Amino acid sequence: MEGKFEVRVKAISQKGRCSVGHKVGDEWRTSGGTPEGICLNAFGMLLPNVRTLIFGGTFPWEPDKDCTTICCPDAKNPVVFEVRRIRD
Repeated sequence: MEGKFEVRVKAISQKGRCSVGHKVGDEWRTSGGTPEGICLNAFGMLLPNVRTLIFGGTFPWEPDKDCTTICCPDAKNPVVFEVRRIRD
């Protein structure tokens, strides 16, 4: 484990109508807490991956070890989020 990082969550795709109003380009940063304004259902799906990146972990199937993508749980109106570790 390398240490603790900040993570950026960014909406990169949206189909249908998001009930919370998220749209492509919306973004949040976190290093552990729930970002203000993000859908709690979506963040529940994102949290395991957010925590992995915050604490230096990687996903072996991802070509970029600092990034992964996750879809919200609304199958009829999906928002896809990029979760990226910030290395400043």
